[in-house]
Amino acid sequence: MTEDEMPAREKPRGRVIVVGAGFTGLTAAYRLARAGLDVTVFEQDTEVGGLAGSFEVAGQKLEKFYHHWFNNDRHVMALVRELDAEDQVVLSPTRTGSYYANTVFRLSQPLDVLRYRPLSLVGRLRLGFLVIQAKLVRNWRALEDETAQSWLRRMCGAEVYERVWEPLLRGKFGRYAERISAVWMWNKLALRGGSRGKGGEEVLAYYRGGFAALAERLSGEIRWSGGQIRLGSPVTGFEIEDGRIVGVRTAQGVERADGVICTTPLPVYADLVAPHVTADHEQSLRRIDFIGNVCLTLELDRSLSDTYWLNVTDPDFPFVGVIEHTNFQSPADYGGRHIVYLSKYVPTDSELYGMSDDAVFEYALPYLQRMFPELERSWVLAHHTYRAAYSQPLVGLRYSELIPEPRTPLAGLYLATMAQIYPEDRGTNYAIRQGEEIAAMVAADLSGPLPAETGRTGSP
Repeated sequence: MTEDEMPAREKPRGRVIVVGAGFTGLTAAYRLARAGLDVTVFEQDTEVGGLAGSFEVAGQKLEKFYHHWFNNDRHVMALVRELDAEDQVVLSPTRTGSYYANTVFRLSQPLDVLRYRPLSLVGRLRLGFLVIQAKLVRNWRALEDETAQSWLRRMCGAEVYERVWEPLLRGKFGRYAERISAVWMWNKLALRGGSRGKGGEEVLAYYRGGFAALAERLSGEIRWSGGQIRLGSPVTGFEIEDGRIVGVRTAQGVERADGVICTTPLPVYADLVAPHVTADHEQSLRRIDFIGNVCLTLELDRSLSDTYWLNVTDPDFPFVGVIEHTNFQSPADYGGRHIVYLSKYVPTDSELYGMSDDAVFEYALPYLQRMFPELERSWVLAHHTYRAAYSQPLVGLRYSELIPEPRTPLAGLYLATMAQIYPEDRGTNYAIRQGEEIAAMVAADLSGPLPAETGRTGSP
């Protein structure tokens, strides 16, 4: 067979290394491998998925940090269709609630807002109208000079802000709450408002077998298309010659490349690139701050409630949300066990972040029992604690001016991180979009535009 007769996927047009096997890195590698480039993904963890990494419960993969996507997340849905995996997507209406003054209030549908007793009638109307106001915003850049605190007070009034939004902002961002931009809050409201079913209920999507199964399917496509994925292989440095990246350093030695896409958290990238750029450029990469996350997962022998997502607006409760995953997916998928996540965003220097796994559980249990007085320790069959140091970039005022460009000062080196997803917030849907965009940029620079995707061509 001559070169011209070979399938496009067998004709490498340049070698690209992708650093990181989260959904941005996997999507970029998938696109480039399908286009015929020689692609290798290096991942320091022993599994793919990034923040969507998993552990096992009764033989079933479960995310370390709770995951779902919205029914209007078009980038992930388009990729799933392309992978011929639509039959693996489960759409489910979910019940949302709010915990306030030792009481759980349902907030799943618009009418529930009108029944929300912690607010006056005027406050309920202003809270319900907020989503409509958010969807009417056409120029989000006009919000870049305003904090979420100021914008929410202006839109809803002091009562709604102090009883609903302030506890949630402080619960998530702690000491950083007053720095958060109105753009971040606006996007959250506009996105949630667009994921409603015909009856007004919120409809969310999940992938059978967990997000790990989707990441593994994408990994299989990369390998089938000629790409490689090397797990447990951290990149420790970049090789630069005459202002151009020519490879990366690993424990196995230097791996040469014509282009490198770095998808690590921005502070990790800053450490890798610091020896090769000016001090001013390095400092520009460190202007965006991050907050960590501690996520406690409980395996219970029974359900706590019928609510999937319980926002906590009690300032004394240390977790911002109680997410009962098995009110979204069936307990039968997890050997009959009921899965509950307790999530808390904290700085990595906080006491909670540094606690042992057992200490986190012992710390959380009394608070959860106060919320659900019938809960007994004997209900807990197992518990797990996972931490992420760079879970959420802190989106402050004029954030757009802080975002680094995807093309870096070093030729052939590209940057695609969650800190660059804006005005949207980080999430699987936008990670996939980011992977698509960076792959198109790299392919254009190395060998011309990516060919139009015509669907799968016989991969297993």
